[in-house]
Amino acid sequence: MHYQYVVILKKNSERATDLLSILLCFLSAITFLLTAIGSIGSTQSFSIGAMAIALIVGLIVNGLSKRNNRYARIRYRYLLLLAAIGWITMPFFQWICIFFLALAFLEYQTKRPLEIGFNPDRIVINSLIRQRYDWTVFNNVVLKDGLLTLDFKNNRLMQKEIADDDEDDDADEDEFNAWCRDRLRAADYGK
Repeated sequence: MHYQYVVILKKNSERATDLLSILLCFLSAITFLLTAIGSIGSTQSFSIGAMAIALIVGLIVNGLSKRNNRYARIRYRYLLLLAAIGWITMPFFQWICIFFLALAFLEYQTKRPLEIGFNPDRIVINSLIRQRYDWTVFNNVVLKDGLLTLDFKNNRLMQKEIADDDEDDDADEDEFNAWCRDRLRAADYGK
């Protein structure tokens, strides 16, 4: 679908997601390592130990990447998937792999920028579950000083800070607000 305007909202949950991913991968690596040491001589010992080492190396590489480039976008989903595979091979608590698979999927979702698309027919919020709203459900839509306000007719108010983009193709706030006013007027007259 083609959108007249797309507004990208600021994400504030990346740091918490990263810390949770690091903690869970580290605890999994320690658990794998202790299990491998406790079962030396078994056929599973080598594979579980290799998973532990791979997780630790992955965490170190991600940490060094983040240290060298503070603004780098580090993804932990592959380490979470590796931990899920490791939990499948464990002799106990294999069900934890489902938890890690879900976290790998959700880690991507929490880091994906939230976009709101505006076209002449509707407003679409591109989140985990895409939400579509007709213009008739809004009292007002305003973009002012880096803050997007969606005022619903049911007294619900959504205010979000937009992401800082240094691109030259950004639309002017006044142009966007005028376009939204026209769409709201057209929706009111269309009743």
